[in-house]
Parts: sequence; structure tokens; C-alpha cells
Amino acid sequence: MLLPHKDEADCKLSYNNSRVIFSTSFVRRTVLMTDNPIEQVKAIQKNLTRFLMMYKFALQEVETKIEILQEEFQLLHDYNPIEHTKSRLKSPESIMKKLFRKGGAESLSDIKNVIHDIAGIRITCSFISDIYRISQMLQNQKDLNIISIKDYIKNPKPNGYKSLHMLVEVPVFMSDREELICVEIQIRTIAMDFWASLEHKIFYKYNEAVPERLLHDLKVAADTAYELDMKMEQIQHEMEEIKQANQADFMEEFELLINNQQFKVPQKLLALLSDNTTFGSEPSESDNRK
Repeated sequence: MLLPHKDEADCKLSYNNSRVIFSTSFVRRTVLMTDNPIEQVKAIQKNLTRFLMMYKFALQEVETKIEILQEEFQLLHDYNPIEHTKSRLKSPESIMKKLFRKGGAESLSDIKNVIHDIAGIRITCSFISDIYRISQMLQNQKDLNIISIKDYIKNPKPNGYKSLHMLVEVPVFMSDREELICVEIQIRTIAMDFWASLEHKIFYKYNEAVPERLLHDLKVAADTAYELDMKMEQIQHEMEEIKQANQADFMEEFELLINNQQFKVPQKLLALLSDNTTFGSEPSESDNRK
């Protein structure tokens, strides 16, 4: 039975300023039956709130994981592959609209099984290689169950859309049970995000047929954005090679300036100092005796 069902008496509920109408049959399957309509509304509101809270907690778990990976990567590699992140929870109204398109549901469990993007997070990266690096780091998380990975970068959508989509299950520990909650993760570059955001704005709430020439232009714009991604990554790789070469030259020509005299430091001494010296540490008692 569709949710809501227009042929039955409806239960109206406001949640976070979103007004949702539930069919009587859905109410019967979601709450303990009572003849008191006020108690019915309170019960369904409580169950719906708890249902969405689980997705909120799952989203927070994923956000925390991403923050940890981001900080650690910055420390180890002196580089941050993530430009920014954005998360969202579908509103009850959006959930209902998607249920209509998918044939409906008769319980909250059905909603959980039918709709997998109630909780979503978008990660925007600098370069295409960062996308796959972050994806692999998330796949290495033992408490994340990877449901599916859709690579729209290697296999773009017909309109030119590119992104990497991951569907993961996150364990959420409630007071009385453990729930595995789906979170959709989208990873894309700045250029891909720019294209997708504008494409969404251009066609927002437009349900008519789009002229072929505009669809063609949109695809060309997506291809241009991808070429920009490839060019910027090429420049970045070349700059990394230059930096590494300069760093090697610096190590080979490492010198000390003492009393206005320059002394070259042999490589073996540098290696010895690197292995045995902790700069900024307090001297040991044996060092003081010497």
C-alpha cells in the first residue's frame, strides 16, 4: 500500500517544519494501536524521530572517520586531499516523495530497505587521484560494510555527470539494540562539484523535455571540466617532481654556517643525526655529565 494513501483517513504530522501525511494503515503498522488519535500522533512522532536519529548518528560516525583520516593524512604527507565536506538528512517530505516513486512502503523497516540515501555526505577533493585514495581509506575501515561502489568517473552518466558513489552500512548502537544504517558517500573533485551543482540549479523543478542542443552543451561542459581536472593533476604531478628534486639538491648541499664560515655536512653524518637526534628534546643525564 502506498504511503500516504489518499483513500484512507490521514494522520497529519509536523516534523522539523516539514508537514507529512501518513495513511491510517501506516500508523497501524508503526505504532501500538490505540483508539486515542492524540496518542497515535505522539507515538508515530516518537518513532519517526528515533528512526531519523539513527541516520543522524550514522552520519556523525562517518563524518568523524573522515575528520580523523583527514588530520592523519595531513600529518603524514603534509597534504590535505579533502577540500570540504557537506552532509544532509532527507526530510520526511522528501522521503515520502521518493517512496511514491518507488511504489510505497508499509512500515519504517520498509522505508529503511527501500531508500538508501536518507543520510548522505559529499566529499569534495582537489584531484581525481584523491577520490580513489579517500575511497580506499574508507574501504579499509573494518566497521564500515561496503554495500556498493558506483564509479561514474570511469563510467559517466549520459548527461556527463561524474562522481564516485559509495553506499556503506554503519553500526549505530542505540540503548536497546544495534542497527546497521546506510549512508551514501559521494566523492568528487571541485570541477565535478561545480558542474553538478549548476546542472541541478539549471534544471531544478523542471519536468519537461529538455532540448537536445542544451543536453549536448551540458555534456560538453562536463567533458571540459574533466579535461581541466586532468590538466591540473598533470601540473600537480610535475610540481611534485620539481619539489622532490629540489629537496634532494638541498640535502646534498646541506651546509652549516659557524662564525661566518660555511661547513658542508657529509651525507653519512646527516643520516646519523636523523636516526639518533630528537630536536627540541631535553638532554639526558649522561649527556650532561659529558
